[in-house]
Amino acid sequence: MSIIQVSNLTFTYENSFDPVFENVSFQIDTDWKLGFIGRNGKGKTTFLNLLMGRYEYSGSITSSVEFEYFPFPVRDRSRMTLEILEELNPVMEQWELIRELNLMDTDPEILYRSFSTLSFGEQTKSLLSALFLKEHAFLLIDEPTNHLDGPAREKVAEYLSRKKGFILVSHDRDFLDRCVDHVLVLNRQTIEVRKGNFSSWYTDKTAKDHMELRQNEHLKKDIRKLKEAARQAACWSDKVEGTKIGSRAAGLKPDRGYIGHQAAKMMKRAKNLESRKESAVREKESLLKDVETLDSLKLNVLDHHSRRMVTLTDVGIRYGESSPLLEHLNLEICRGDRIALSGKNGCGKTSLMKLILGEDIPHTGEVWTAGDLRISYISQDTSFLKGTLSELALRYGIDHSLLLTVLKKLGLERVQFEKEIEDYSEGQKKKVLLAKSLCEPAHLFLWDEPLNFIDIFSRMQLEDLLLAYKPAMLFVEHDRAFREKVATKIIDI
Repeated sequence: MSIIQVSNLTFTYENSFDPVFENVSFQIDTDWKLGFIGRNGKGKTTFLNLLMGRYEYSGSITSSVEFEYFPFPVRDRSRMTLEILEELNPVMEQWELIRELNLMDTDPEILYRSFSTLSFGEQTKSLLSALFLKEHAFLLIDEPTNHLDGPAREKVAEYLSRKKGFILVSHDRDFLDRCVDHVLVLNRQTIEVRKGNFSSWYTDKTAKDHMELRQNEHLKKDIRKLKEAARQAACWSDKVEGTKIGSRAAGLKPDRGYIGHQAAKMMKRAKNLESRKESAVREKESLLKDVETLDSLKLNVLDHHSRRMVTLTDVGIRYGESSPLLEHLNLEICRGDRIALSGKNGCGKTSLMKLILGEDIPHTGEVWTAGDLRISYISQDTSFLKGTLSELALRYGIDHSLLLTVLKKLGLERVQFEKEIEDYSEGQKKKVLLAKSLCEPAHLFLWDEPLNFIDIFSRMQLEDLLLAYKPAMLFVEHDRAFREKVATKIIDI
């Protein structure tokens, strides 16, 4: 066991005015299975790069371990997988590598195939196997579940649960709960390190946030009452002051000094009470800086005259002479259906969506869509996103102001709005696609792995949105918690 000590860490990207980290200090035990949680753009990947020594920073990071980063960049993906892994870890024994692959229920024959022919799951498993075999290595694992199907996630989660000495960046709540025993959280303003998994941290955070919000509301009500009391006291003191100049009462001349003193005393007491309460509110508001508020999102769901939107009858998809991706699929999407497609990568889920969109996908069987059906589609791919947000809004005929409002609710900072979209992080790019879909009037929504790179809090926002608006939807998503909460039906293909 050793300690990774972070002291007074400060880092700001070149040409940026806002620091990503400012005088941050904490420590990490190298035996921990550490989950790394935070909103998109808060600096998770940046921190991993700082640990790797890729950026200059002020402050200090001290450690006796060597940091290894996943995903490892594979330059020539046409090479044999074993060759790539031996380059990554030259001292490992082949039998050790086979053992690690077996732990993830992966056929060792993949070692003798071109890396480019491996599925996303096989690539992830092979790279993790080689990295964990490195002696004295502390792994920095950055979103390993992206593009992984359900079975692959299960195996990787089981594998990581047996290991120790890593930081895991993931937005999959179920995956985190199965893998980690500590969490490092980038809150809105502070950094928190604590024992437990995601669920235990989130339960405590939710309770704390609710308590502080309730206390803050009570304080604000007290302030309103005190301000009214101060106003009344001021009116009373003004009236009393007025008696200093007036006629005699019962032949007696008023004691102006005494009256003025009493009026001032009353006013001072009211002002002191008000000031104390206002100080208490300011103190409490400083504690509210980490409270996560999930702004409500809206979906532009159009009514369609037909209850039935799409019908697939005995549909099969095959490319060339290869084996069919899917066969004999019967599917009906009706108003209010939120259907999740489940299955291994490569089984035809994306092709099926493109077929419904009207693309030229080779198929058998019958595809029927309702007349004048408007569809909003989110693809897995973000590489086509170019230019500014205003240009994107113009290209797709959506309201620019509405687009910015939705992005802000999804956690994008205003400073990002002026940047080129190609300079965004992958999570921010995915939020652009999500915001675009939320702005589009549609009868049917087709979302293909919409949550890749999307932070946990935004996932919760989207869950609440879909449960509130109940749109007709066909989606692919391997986040089990999201799928089970949102879907009205799950179809295995």
